[in-house]
Amino acid sequence: MSDKLLDIKNLTINYTTEDGVVNAVNGIDFDLKEGETLGLVGETGAGKTTTALGIMRLVPNPPGKVVNGEIIFEGKNLLQESESDMRAIRGNLISMIFQDPMTSLNPVMTVGEQIAEVIELHQNVTRAQAWEKAKEMLELVGIPGPRVQDYPHQFSGGMKQRVIIAISLACNPRLLIADEPTTALDVTIQAQVLDLMNDLKEKFKTAMVMITHDLGVVAQVCDKVAIMYAGEIVEAGSLEDIYERTSHPYTHGLFGSIPNLDEDTDRLNPIKGLMPDPTNLPTGCKFHPRCPHAQGLCKEREPKTTVLNNGHRVRCLAYEGLINVPALTGQKEVV
Repeated sequence: MSDKLLDIKNLTINYTTEDGVVNAVNGIDFDLKEGETLGLVGETGAGKTTTALGIMRLVPNPPGKVVNGEIIFEGKNLLQESESDMRAIRGNLISMIFQDPMTSLNPVMTVGEQIAEVIELHQNVTRAQAWEKAKEMLELVGIPGPRVQDYPHQFSGGMKQRVIIAISLACNPRLLIADEPTTALDVTIQAQVLDLMNDLKEKFKTAMVMITHDLGVVAQVCDKVAIMYAGEIVEAGSLEDIYERTSHPYTHGLFGSIPNLDEDTDRLNPIKGLMPDPTNLPTGCKFHPRCPHAQGLCKEREPKTTVLNNGHRVRCLAYEGLINVPALTGQKEVV
């Protein structure tokens, strides 16, 4: 048997709109083992959240549709499972922390009812047992148990996020998808929530897909990283591969946009231009209109994935030997 908990192969997801077909996710591949954390990083519009919704089978149809690919979870292709089977999986084996805690909780139900509902639905327990477990989960995320009787408006933003984490982990899922769980939080609360998620992940041996813009969060939480651009994974590897052996021009650009505390600079060096329109993606390499190393062939030929040392993967013609960019490939050994 494979040791992969999650194995995504050639996943393609489109949205059909009045303005045309939105190519949200374009043939991505990644896998995850038990207890591992993968950081899915990229700008807004890269396709990160659509990928997460695809795993959960929550892409709204219409207008969205999984056009191609496989999502293998514990040996089963989720795209072939019935809707009733998926309802048994969601919140139980696979849970998701959605992007905004303010809109993820029902304002007219107590937080205890919302946690207990998940437990009662997926586990063979009585209402009273589910309520007790809800208290335990609240205490596990650092909120006093008696507050199960409180409503969401009585909690701060950081505490609401903790409630969402409690709901997500209530059934000890095998896989947790966290969609920018700290974006709306201040730095102090963000650190507390990340520490909490790390502790709970270790306790429950949960694998996690962490979706974020923040490379600092990735460094703190993740084992592996996948960099997304225009619906494609342009670079993927271990944390050390991405941070110490950065290869793709887009990844270089992301790191160049981060201030360095060891250097005295007047201005940051952002990536020029904007993410391309997903209804009208560029030909060839999707990043070529913004790439400082782009050459004529980049506009014509779509790059293939090149495997570097230790499974480090990158999509760039420079690593196929088709264009000459010593600044990128000078210290790389292609196998």
